[in-house]
Amino acid sequence: MAIDRLISEFDKALRTVFAPAPTARAVPGATLPEAELSEAERHHAAALMRVNHCGEICAQALYQGQALTSHDSAIRTALEQAAWEETEHLAWTERRIAELGGRKSLLNPLLYGGALAMGIVAGKFGDAWSLGFLAETERQVEAHLDSHKARLPEKDVRSWEILEQMRQDEVSHGQTAMRLGAHELPAPVKNLMRLASKLMTETTYRI
Repeated sequence: MAIDRLISEFDKALRTVFAPAPTARAVPGATLPEAELSEAERHHAAALMRVNHCGEICAQALYQGQALTSHDSAIRTALEQAAWEETEHLAWTERRIAELGGRKSLLNPLLYGGALAMGIVAGKFGDAWSLGFLAETERQVEAHLDSHKARLPEKDVRSWEILEQMRQDEVSHGQTAMRLGAHELPAPVKNLMRLASKLMTETTYRI
């Protein structure tokens, strides 16, 4: 029933934004010793991880919106699998933020709503374009994670390991989208996505 689906999706949104995320896999780098970081280094690393945590909040919403509008069971299954791995990313980044003495972004609920709307709109254009949006998102996230790995304090190998595993997962998600028939997005759309990502990144680094 539609009302049951609505309740389920609303519950999923609440758990994504406010509840601790679960993980089946061990947290990457958890067995490595904690680095001795200065206060400024810890603050910077925590802010970078906050940005990545927020990105995973948006990824959950995006997948949710696309799954809601997809009419292909294979695509919905792939989206659900990717969403689960993104949930693990939420758990890893959330734990690392706490270890570094930081906090999650105050903008998470707002950005979740925006990403959900984007996922629904992308899905309305059909599965091929929706998958193209997903594939391009993953390519941009991969580049973003590489830049954050380079910006981390050199000694913070625990955060580095988390970002590296996340990067590998994002590459896999993008490849899955292409395998399922993703269309290549027009250049103006890609540029608009980059602009929106830059705005989100710079904002959540501070808030």
